[in-house]
Amino acid sequence: MHGPASPGWLLVALCAATGAYCLLRMRSGVEEQRRAAGGEALMGFGMAAMAVPPAAFTPPAWAWPLFAAVFGAAALRALWAARTSAHHLHHLVGAGAMVYMAAVMAAAPAHQHGHGGSGVPLLTGVLLLYFTGYVLLAGVRLLPVAGTGGAALAWGDRPEVARACRLSMGMGMLAMLLTM
Repeated sequence: MHGPASPGWLLVALCAATGAYCLLRMRSGVEEQRRAAGGEALMGFGMAAMAVPPAAFTPPAWAWPLFAAVFGAAALRALWAARTSAHHLHHLVGAGAMVYMAAVMAAAPAHQHGHGGSGVPLLTGVLLLYFTGYVLLAGVRLLPVAGTGGAALAWGDRPEVARACRLSMGMGMLAMLLTM
């Protein structure tokens, strides 16, 4: 998952900022916003931690199984929540992708991180296709629709900002998968 330092730090900053905004969204008065925001905050901070360039910090060997366990639990929670909301299916795929990347990083020698060639090419390809489609769809959803307006919303309840966060996390996931 680790490539050159500068893009790595940009990915860390993007994912951490997205995670921080999602924490703010957890204070929303809208219940569905709060539920989705928790999973998205976990994903943002998890992606930020996994993207730290190895020149700055190389996680100990036990960190990768810990990531896999945390995101495995998040995948189970998303699977349970998907009964009532289709949006949680995306959380399920995202958490599954994080488990997959953590497992690949745990199995890869420390000197190989960021040099590709690890992982299951078919699974990596399917995840790349999924997240490419997700990013394209999320980008289209950000386009303004003529004649739409609405009541003033609290900063943490703005749907377009939540969509932009989801778009940035999708792009971050693509960047991480490309380095596999």
